[in-house]
Amino acid sequence: MTDAAVATGTPFRAGIEARFARKRLIAFGVPAAILAYFAYIFFAFDVPGLAERASLDNAQTLMADTYSYKTHVTRNHRGAVPYSIAIEGERKGEYPEGMTPDWVSIDGEDAVVELEDGYEVVFEGTTMRMTVPGYGLIQTVPSNRGVELTLPDGPVPDWINASKNRVSITTPAGRVMVTRSKTDVFRYFFGWELFWFTLESPYYDKGIGELFSLAMSDEELEPGTSNFAGMVDDFWNNRMWRHGEVAGALFDTILMAFLGTVGAALIALPLSFLAARNFTPFFTVRFSLRRVFDLLRAIDALIWTLILNRSFGPGPLTGSLAILLTDTGTFGKLFSEALENVDKKQIEGVRSTGAKPVQRYRFGVIPQITPVFLSQILYYLESNSRSATVIGAMVGGGIGLMLVEAIKTGKDWEEVTYIVVLIIFMVIMMDTISGWLRRKLIKGGTG
Repeated sequence: MTDAAVATGTPFRAGIEARFARKRLIAFGVPAAILAYFAYIFFAFDVPGLAERASLDNAQTLMADTYSYKTHVTRNHRGAVPYSIAIEGERKGEYPEGMTPDWVSIDGEDAVVELEDGYEVVFEGTTMRMTVPGYGLIQTVPSNRGVELTLPDGPVPDWINASKNRVSITTPAGRVMVTRSKTDVFRYFFGWELFWFTLESPYYDKGIGELFSLAMSDEELEPGTSNFAGMVDDFWNNRMWRHGEVAGALFDTILMAFLGTVGAALIALPLSFLAARNFTPFFTVRFSLRRVFDLLRAIDALIWTLILNRSFGPGPLTGSLAILLTDTGTFGKLFSEALENVDKKQIEGVRSTGAKPVQRYRFGVIPQITPVFLSQILYYLESNSRSATVIGAMVGGGIGLMLVEAIKTGKDWEEVTYIVVLIIFMVIMMDTISGWLRRKLIKGGTG
């Protein structure tokens, strides 16, 4: 090799090696940086302490509450009425006087509550005796000085939590809570009790076959009302599950998303022509409108909700306006970019027929952009049906508010599950309708 070739090759080789070195640095450096970031998150968010803060018992109780309900049998140590029985402890689910479940028997001041698997609670006045298979007899006697607890010999098991004024006994068959003022016995059952009819309804505790027969019968359980109409009314106005209110809240949520999305599209469409470079030659107009679009979509709908709430107060209208403002900015940007990419040949073809500017837009531009616009509008309508749930929770409207109210109670998690399931079905329904409309309006399909 000549000296000239060596001189020429040395810098070239050095450049190649430098490029390989940079690639190796990137190949190893980027994953190392990502791993370092995750390590920072691991300690900054105190992931190691998560195991200490987490409570498996609370998680199991929460999960059980989503698919089961509990009946409260309460022995009141003070007051004229010694016993009360209520589903979920609510007054709306309280058994009427003289009506009890078949596992509870009351005789004046005394009562027997039969739990599963041999567990039993017996009341003799204010004294409570609980039989626990494999452990023995537990007795509590409440008084003004506190709660006196008597247990079998041996160490206190961890499922009994006792203090001077309170005793809690948790077993697989049920739970007992004793205080100076009352004793509560909780028994859990699978399902959502009173979902169809409440205790005061004449159709409560009847099977499907019996209800069907009553609906077809001329006999009226409620004078002046057919059985079928009575069933529908009792279900729709169920005081425990509030089916009518939930349906109205779902409608408000869908309406909120529809008004906000469609309103934004109607406003953004004409403005997008003014923001498109090939339709508006004035730079100042285009620049100003694009900055307005940036401002509107830069502020999230949740922030707009808080701002508008001060002016219009809580309600579905505030949520609709929040969605409208955010989506106007988004649609304005998307529509103007779509207009800038239209095929000019189609416009020229319409112009060659002698069409006026408005006609050129109508027949040369609109047919090109309609599929894109409709697809974007339908997608945001589907997305906003989910966003409206969160917005409704903030401004006091729609199904979001009912979900927050159910969560705040901290006891009716089966109602939370019910509302969440309905929200999921609402989203699925909106997705199905949106897909069907896309096929019908954009692709011209029939299915």
